[in-house]
Amino acid sequence: MNRRPFLQKISLIGTSMVAMPLLSFGKIELPKATRLKFITASDGHWGQPNTDFEASHRNLIEAIHREKDVDFVVFNGDLIHDEPKYLPQVMNVYEQLQMPWYATRGNHDRVSEAVFQEVMRQPTNYSFIHKNDIGIVLLDSSNAAGDYLCANLDYARVVLDQYSKLSHVFVFIHISQSEWARNGIDCQAFMDLVTSYPNVRATFHGHDHDLDGLMVYRKKPFLWAGHFGGSWGNPFPSYRVCEVVEDGKAITYLKTVKDGMVLNGHNL
Repeated sequence: MNRRPFLQKISLIGTSMVAMPLLSFGKIELPKATRLKFITASDGHWGQPNTDFEASHRNLIEAIHREKDVDFVVFNGDLIHDEPKYLPQVMNVYEQLQMPWYATRGNHDRVSEAVFQEVMRQPTNYSFIHKNDIGIVLLDSSNAAGDYLCANLDYARVVLDQYSKLSHVFVFIHISQSEWARNGIDCQAFMDLVTSYPNVRATFHGHDHDLDGLMVYRKKPFLWAGHFGGSWGNPFPSYRVCEVVEDGKAITYLKTVKDGMVLNGHNL
């Protein structure tokens, strides 16, 4: 099925646009104070041959620690590169962070649900409420075989119903649930479900190392963060920041790991 009619707005940053300090989907202003600030980064691929995965993780953690007042970090899939033995190793790296962290399972995280929960200390489908009024939903999109899967709709629906009265909900799932991304899959039921809740402010993806911008379906933003590890994709390792300010507005912006340059920004 052709998904192009659903593609309303795109802002994808390529290497030719790195010199631009800010690209906005609606002009944004970086807030001086926030209710919530989180970082999401994806595709570290710890253990991938012929990559300096130790340096890429060290550089990301140093970049995160340069940020101020971060509430938590989400590693949005492809934590490791295929071999289950790497999962305890990368968990120990994440433990160097000075704030809480969470993770989703990606297609290269080829461990069972039970192993993921044992090592990472959270299920592959997981949710929590932060500061009494902000819902965080982490959804699985793969399995031990590395298949590309649609989200568990029963789990997602129950949680989104429970969180429907919260002011903000943010969803994280590694693989795009629409074929508008080159490596996405056709999960129309998920797209319709997640966009049916007014308080879902954004959905965050990984998986596509060469995507680091915004796509919109039914006026809801779906965002990528590029990658900070792995052997392919954009030449600038990056991570995404999201902030919710006191008046309820939310913004997100992409930054380079190397020097913290803001590459794009969007109102949510």
